[in-house]
Amino acid sequence: MTYDDLIFKIPQESKTYREDSAFITTQIISILDERKTTGDNKIILNTNLKLGLPLENINKIAGPMIEAWAFEVFAGIRDDSNNNYSLINVEAQERLGMADIILQFKKDESVLTGNVDVKATSNDIPNSGKSPNITSFSRIRSAYVKDPDFMFIVLYVKHRVYSRRNKTSGLMDGIMEIVDYNAYDLKFISDEDISYNPALGTGQIQVKDIHYITFQYRTTWQMCQLLDRKYLSSSRRTFEDFYREAVKHRWIKN
Repeated sequence: MTYDDLIFKIPQESKTYREDSAFITTQIISILDERKTTGDNKIILNTNLKLGLPLENINKIAGPMIEAWAFEVFAGIRDDSNNNYSLINVEAQERLGMADIILQFKKDESVLTGNVDVKATSNDIPNSGKSPNITSFSRIRSAYVKDPDFMFIVLYVKHRVYSRRNKTSGLMDGIMEIVDYNAYDLKFISDEDISYNPALGTGQIQVKDIHYITFQYRTTWQMCQLLDRKYLSSSRRTFEDFYREAVKHRWIKN
């Protein structure tokens, strides 16, 4: 038996998926643009360290801090029932969940859901967060079969960190400033920009360079096929490995 002998369950996304994806990513960027324009794009870390934060190691805590900041930004918009972004629900996810934040927007008579994975990168540390693990191969492959309209958004947030003296305490405050960001639908990231890392479980889907991403529109079924090719092209994976996952997660009929 080979890959071509398998009878796959072929997901069919809605006709408006591409338009819906653009709507959600545009709304996310617009919300962050507003925060940057108003100056609400800084995280202030108060410590009793007289010399300030150890900037060379700040990237170790940046991820959770940026994720918490993003959640608060979206939650603040949601709490305004008359907000201009049609954002109606925000939910933080468990630490080991597929996404960090779930956003729901009202569009015409529909409710659109974006599963957002927040990735922090440093403006001060070369190659920081350049090639992040995005999600598990089997987990995202199964999500696309279960829900052909499953929308997985990679939210890239670049920050820079500096210190300034607090005039009241006399100590140094650490400032984590958001300087750049972008949002990408994983399904529309080009073939060349997506890679597969066989380490950890069934392997991790990665973005080769999150700072320079190009787009390639594809259907949900084409995305599943791309994921399969990435998996099977790894020297550490065999067709038997793939077949076992396909049976376990019910991607196939035979």
